[in-house]
Amino acid sequence: MAKAKPDQMVDEIDEIRERLADTVDALIDRTNPRNIARRSLHNLRSRFIDETGSPKLGTIVPLVGGTVAVVAGIIVIRRLVR
Repeated sequence: MAKAKPDQMVDEIDEIRERLADTVDALIDRTNPRNIARRSLHNLRSRFIDETGSPKLGTIVPLVGGTVAVVAGIIVIRRLVR
């Protein structure tokens, strides 16, 4: 096994340092609270709005129906308790 030349070793260390710096930058970007909030908002929007900007009724209607049922249940329970 031939020994690596010092210049080759320096080049290899520089490449490793660059890859490590890129990885650290990516981790910092991924864990930035503003970016986390932006991704969360995008995920939430994508559940209710399709790529064309139209609402996804298959997701919205059951959610609204469930909300109405819960509110109606609370109202009925409150009236029965009085």
